[in-house]
Amino acid sequence: MNEMDVLAIFAHPDDVELTVGGTLLKMKSLGYKTGALDVTKGEMGTRGTVEGRADEAAEAAQILRLDVRENLELPDGHVWVTEETRTKLVRVLRRLKPKILLTHQADDPHPDHNHIVQLVREAARLCSMQKYDGDFGQERTPTPIVAHNIFSQRVTPSFIVDISDFVNEKTAAIRAHKSQFYNPNADKGELETRLTGKNFIAELENRSRYFGSLIGVAAGEPFFVREALNVADPIELLTRPMNLYS
Repeated sequence: MNEMDVLAIFAHPDDVELTVGGTLLKMKSLGYKTGALDVTKGEMGTRGTVEGRADEAAEAAQILRLDVRENLELPDGHVWVTEETRTKLVRVLRRLKPKILLTHQADDPHPDHNHIVQLVREAARLCSMQKYDGDFGQERTPTPIVAHNIFSQRVTPSFIVDISDFVNEKTAAIRAHKSQFYNPNADKGELETRLTGKNFIAELENRSRYFGSLIGVAAGEPFFVREALNVADPIELLTRPMNLYS
């Protein structure tokens, strides 16, 4: 398996598309290797089946042009940070060797999301410790930086990625998860959720436009990084055109 530059680790098969789909598309356009790791199969979801959601995830992965999409196969609704789950994720990180991890933000109201934040951060550090799970035979890898997508909590972004050129493809990847979103032909007996609302995807696009407006572009995806960022060229960073007053 080729080494990944960017690996998105999110709970359910549609979370990657909802949160960082535009960023993954942009990174791919810049020549980086991109991947997604769904932590669960989404079997606790109100709608859809495990098999159907796997097919939808595969279709979405093609739209996102991912180099790899895997599933950690932890139980949906029962994700915990244990020695078993840490070791399982460490082995994936050592095999794929991502430089950057994208994941949920801390204090998300969904318990799986919140536990995955802790799991990702611990595994990211442990994968660099040679004696951790040393008997498995994998070499340690450098600790990847973790960037948390801002989605459910009000947090000032550390940075915002301009996804203006990729909004339509991001939306197409979201819509590939047909069982999870608005479908006018859905069985009337199926339960409704926030995701199945007619305006939900439009709300996501509005969110992207809002964060894009903060940097003077059409659409953006926001991220928070806990660690201080090492900026090689502050002039290049701080004078990047934003067109805020044009």
